[in-house]
Amino acid sequence: MMESKLPERLRGRRVLVVEDEYFIADDVAAELAALGADVVGPVPDLARAMAFVASSEPIDLAVLDINLQGEAVYPVADALMNRQVPFVFATGYGPSLIPDRYGDVQRWEKPYDHRDLARMLPSLFTS
Repeated sequence: MMESKLPERLRGRRVLVVEDEYFIADDVAAELAALGADVVGPVPDLARAMAFVASSEPIDLAVLDINLQGEAVYPVADALMNRQVPFVFATGYGPSLIPDRYGDVQRWEKPYDHRDLARMLPSLFTS
């Protein structure tokens, strides 16, 4: 389980999870819920993720797997940036494989350590 002092920081926050691997998505959703987040998804593919981001549903932050069934998640990342929604990339890709425009986006690297995500996500909120 994640660090106990952090749940307050995510309590009531809607966190979109975009991940195509069922077991990883389930683990991430469970860990976020343990931190007090209201988990949205997980969403397993690019089309559904784009539809959700384009909707008027509130999203406070997102965790994005870069490779979704062979498609890059970058259109979702761009749409989130346009909505000013912070996000992290969940990936095994090194920085050199990620387009420069995402140079400031934090990466939650494989193999995943949920404690890293617990420390990273609250830091994305400025308020």
